[in-house]
Amino acid sequence: SDVDWDDLWDQFEERRYLSARRWKGGEDPYRLHAFNQRESERIPSDRAIRDTRHHRCTTLHYRQDLPPTSVIITFHNEARSTLLRTVRSVLNRTPVHLVHEIILVDDFSDDPDDCRLLGKLPKVKCLRNGQREGLIRSRIRGADVAQAGVLTFLDSHCEVNKDWLLPLLQRIKEDPTRVVSPIIDIINLDTFAYVAASSDLRGGFDWSLHFKWEQLSPEQKAKRLDPIEPIKTPIIAGGLFVIEKAWFNHLGKYDSAMDIWGGENFEISFRVWMCGGSLEIIPCSRVGHVFRKKHPYIFPEGNANTYIKNTKRTAEVWMDEFKQYYYAARPAAQGRPYGNIQSRVELRKRLKCHSFKWYLENVYPELRIPKESLYQTGMIRQRQSCLESHKSEAQEFPVLSLNPCISSKGTAATAQEWTYTYNYQVRQQQLCLSVYTLFPGSQVLLSPCKEGDNKQRWGKVGSHIEHVASRFCLDTETIGDTNESTKELVINPCESTAMSQRWDMVMS
Repeated sequence: SDVDWDDLWDQFEERRYLSARRWKGGEDPYRLHAFNQRESERIPSDRAIRDTRHHRCTTLHYRQDLPPTSVIITFHNEARSTLLRTVRSVLNRTPVHLVHEIILVDDFSDDPDDCRLLGKLPKVKCLRNGQREGLIRSRIRGADVAQAGVLTFLDSHCEVNKDWLLPLLQRIKEDPTRVVSPIIDIINLDTFAYVAASSDLRGGFDWSLHFKWEQLSPEQKAKRLDPIEPIKTPIIAGGLFVIEKAWFNHLGKYDSAMDIWGGENFEISFRVWMCGGSLEIIPCSRVGHVFRKKHPYIFPEGNANTYIKNTKRTAEVWMDEFKQYYYAARPAAQGRPYGNIQSRVELRKRLKCHSFKWYLENVYPELRIPKESLYQTGMIRQRQSCLESHKSEAQEFPVLSLNPCISSKGTAATAQEWTYTYNYQVRQQQLCLSVYTLFPGSQVLLSPCKEGDNKQRWGKVGSHIEHVASRFCLDTETIGDTNESTKELVINPCESTAMSQRWDMVMS
């Protein structure tokens, strides 16, 4: 009842809670949180914000039998003023019977009281990690203890707007395989002004798995008969969404081997779409969020390394042959460790998920497949001779030799045309330059291309073509007597002065 709530508020000593670690004059107000802490502390914890919805949203009626939700908020060293405002906005702007609980997961913040003291507020429970786990494992922990049938994930620097939850729950009640997000309004990191976001954006990304908001295309806008109808989105921003708990569990929760933060929204978005669900942005739900320019906290492995590990796991499990475009766009990810993905690969099989090709065709046809970055084609020359393959009766695969370059109008004859690919293979159709044994003088042969085989990888280093596995260089040796001599391709220790190791890759 209302009386109990007032009692609980009275027991919670807000002024005392907010007095710890306040901004002091002369300090940089951005240092701790990468937003203006002084301004956040100036604003009351229950400030009014403008209703930013389309006017038609106020006329909608929602079902009486909507399911209650557990709200899960994970944080690490959040500013107390911002964290309290997030919690208060949920309590103040959500029908009491629809919030089963608010679970705060404190990811090993320096001061356990940041979370513990909020446990005095109505419906608030506090869980504290005994070590730094990161957003992803913290969210799994919160979801596992949640008692309601629907999970609502929020960030710790949000303010929910009027009637934000009803339209989200309504969509899930109609179809529990939907995963739904609000339109995310902007809380200015300098002034804390609450600013309406555009209502015709959806989530998008490029091949490096970098998230970006994109405008709906004119065709998509034309299809929308009604400005308040849900927007299908290829990917969610990841911070704020609602999902049925049974569906979340069925789909494999999150990839718990991912660290701290970053890239998890790709993994869950691909998984939802490819395994039978859908992602929507609901224009009649609005939640404000402080968008920062950088992270205030430390990534134990470093920010970029963590992002690469997490996105690489996503690419390896979900993107099939299209992962090559991810590696082409993010060369730093090649050869980087990403942990064991076996359980996620098995999950994908067990759920009988669609292919990434299906996702590209049906969910995100706007993501264009790049043509240029993947390979260069041309000749591999040593002075006037070119690397050539020719069929031989005795051999299963064509053999290699150096012969006078043949080019008509600058295009190489097919036998002298080679493709150098994004993953460092030198190939002709399905055959690649390969070495079977890694000692000096080993012969270089053509054999069927295998993804990720270091014995088929070659790097261009100046005028050398360096074999990745052996670190030796592509070389030529003359065999036979002088009249009938042919040059054979081998690998040898690299020597800067050896003319036989100098190559020119004439590629376009």
